[in-house]
Amino acid sequence: MVISENIRTLIWDWNGTLLDDIDLCVETINVLLSKRKLSSLNSDRYKEVFSFPVKDYYAEIGFNFDKEPFEIPAKEFIDKYNRDVKKCSLHCGATKVLRHFQKTGKQQIVLSAMEQSILVQTLTQHQITHFFDEISGLDNHYAHSKIDNGKALIKRIKLDPAEICLIGDTIHDFEVAEELGCRCILITNGHQSEKRLKETGCIILNDLADLLN
Repeated sequence: MVISENIRTLIWDWNGTLLDDIDLCVETINVLLSKRKLSSLNSDRYKEVFSFPVKDYYAEIGFNFDKEPFEIPAKEFIDKYNRDVKKCSLHCGATKVLRHFQKTGKQQIVLSAMEQSILVQTLTQHQITHFFDEISGLDNHYAHSKIDNGKALIKRIKLDPAEICLIGDTIHDFEVAEELGCRCILITNGHQSEKRLKETGCIILNDLADLLN
């Protein structure tokens, strides 16, 4: 099994890992780019440039923070994203995988860079909140980092990092796992390319179903 028996807790990323929101993110950022007469992105290019903190990603694709503060395009993005996120589906097999690990006794947690209230709302929409013991989002819309929340979570509920596996879709998820001292598995059908994810050296899987192999 990819998830060994000694792993007692799974920490799940949400956007791109369980929720298939890549097309929405590309569509939304292109609206902002077009408004500023900047070049649009296709999905492949998006997966090569998307990064955390997202302010750096915005700068790389052409936003000029000498002309406007980061908070302006960030709010535009979030406003459109939040209006349309209800159109997004879960990645294929997500519910099956969550149900499997719940039945096998794994504690499951969501650790997301999404703002907390919107995170709970989207999880509720997809009727999967009952799979999770904890749901942890950020207290703002700017998607800075999940590291502090992860550390606080481990301390509060007294988790052993040696018994945790974090499952995500970005290099930042790997960085979070490194900071938390836990294992990490990255899925390639999310927000960053397989090529970039392989640079981390951690386990890389093509989709969620591979977690059950």
